[in-house]
Order: sequence, then C-alpha cells, then structure tokens
Amino acid sequence: METWTVETDDGGGQLEVHTFRPASKASIPGSQAPAEPSGVVMVHGTLVTDSLYWPFARHLSVLLGRPVHSYNRRGRGHSAPQPPGYSVETEIADLEAVMRASGSTDVVAHSYGGFVALNAVLSAKINRLVTYDAAVSLSGNLHGRWRPELEDAVTAGQLDHAWAHLVQGLGTAGPISYLPMGALRTLSIISAQTRLGAEMRSLLPTAVTEMRAVLAADANLADFVNLQTPTLMLSGGWSPSYFAETGRALAGAVPAIDFAIVPLQFHEGPLRPGKRLATRIARFLSGGHVSAAVGT
Repeated sequence: METWTVETDDGGGQLEVHTFRPASKASIPGSQAPAEPSGVVMVHGTLVTDSLYWPFARHLSVLLGRPVHSYNRRGRGHSAPQPPGYSVETEIADLEAVMRASGSTDVVAHSYGGFVALNAVLSAKINRLVTYDAAVSLSGNLHGRWRPELEDAVTAGQLDHAWAHLVQGLGTAGPISYLPMGALRTLSIISAQTRLGAEMRSLLPTAVTEMRAVLAADANLADFVNLQTPTLMLSGGWSPSYFAETGRALAGAVPAIDFAIVPLQFHEGPLRPGKRLATRIARFLSGGHVSAAVGT
C-alpha cells in the first residue's frame, strides 16, 4: 500500500489517499514495468474512515489488475476538515481532484459515498460507476430518517444518545437498529471501549453535516434521465429496503443505470471479509472479465 496526498481545489488542505496495486512484472528484479492502467477510486461511507475498506480495495485491485485508490474524505485521518459551507459540491470537487491526480476513470462508492458519486457522475468524467447502498434522497424518501434529536445530542455532547438516534433512524446496523433507545445507548457505551467504536463516536459531528447535505441535495428521477455513464447500483439482500427502492426507481427510469440485489449481504458488505462482492463489481468494471487466478 502507498500513502500519498492530493491538494483540495478549494485551498482547504489535503486529502489522504491509499493506493493498492496488483503484483506486476515491476516486482521481478530486472523486469521493465509496463504502462500502468487507469485506476479506480473508492469513496467511503459516513461514520468511518477509508481504512476499513483496505481489504476490499486490495481484492478489487487484484481482480481488475489495476490500481485502486481509497481516500479519506474531509474530517478523517490526515485529510482536511469539513469546511464552513460544506455540501455535496465539496465532495464532488474532492472526488474529481483524486481522480485527476491518480489517473482514474472508474469509481466505486458505498452508502454516503454513493450519494457523492451519483451527484458527481452528472458532471464529472467517469467511465463506469458502481454504488452499493447509495444514500440518495429521491423525492424526499430519506427526509423521514433525519432526526433533529441527533444534531441536538451532538451539540450537547451526548454522543451515546446521538449514536442511538443515528442507528435507529438509518436502520443500517441490521437487527441492532431495531433495539430500544436505552439498549442502543448501552451498546454505544460498550463499543466506545473499542478503537472502532471510539472512532465512530468521534465522527458523529461529520455525520450531522453529511446528512444535511443528503437532504439538501434531494433529487428526482428527471435529474438523471440524461446520464450516459454505465452505472451499476447494488444493494445488499439484508440492507434496509429503502436502498433497493431507490436503485430500482432509478434503473427503471434511466437506461444507463442497472440495479441488482446482492444476496446475503448487509449494508456494510464492502467492509466484511470475502471476495464475492468485489468480484461482482470487478466484472462490471471490466466488461465481464476478471482475473482467473482469483476465485469467487
């Protein structure tokens, strides 16, 4: 893995990028490295950093025989903080900056990252796009999942209460999402003792601004009718149903968009072990051909 940085277009600082490359002749002493193929950029979801996607990015790179670039969005790791006036346009500009600097043509995006990518593809030069559980608000379908109590709790520093409202509102934590608030607060306290749990709590303020951005960019089908980029929208078989409803609606109205359910997958599919999801995505990005050396 290679770690490097990209300057943001707004002068706000840098974005931290992690690149994975498949083994090549360049690693053989005395061999000459071939020209590197165009890369793929991964855009992560909310309440996480890109490090959780590294195994997935590594699998995808091997399957495609291409570099995969995973970057920390604003407010994470060594990337710049979210600026005043943060919006989806901030994220679109950042994605374009990473694509230019890395020589990438394709994008894979998860959850909030899918929201960013589907807005970016309307103006950016993206060859192929894959989203998994894209958090797009379509004709107001996500407005009911926003809870003002979340923002109030974050402002008051009541992070366990905020985490419980976020989990219940979005329903993305599987069966845990349906637990009573008291039980969710207790789980938050327990999870805060782990590195991942503590990290998620620290990122709650970014979740507030990101949910605001989703609702502010509420779209309708007409916004996508002229989309030309081949796009595959995937949703987990065990993900909240609203992701699939949005994917089906867009695929039914936009010829460039295909939609499919990935069986036996939760919302956090790209974060879980295994190569099945990466193989499905690699097939689409490569026009149906992936490395025969890697099993499905």
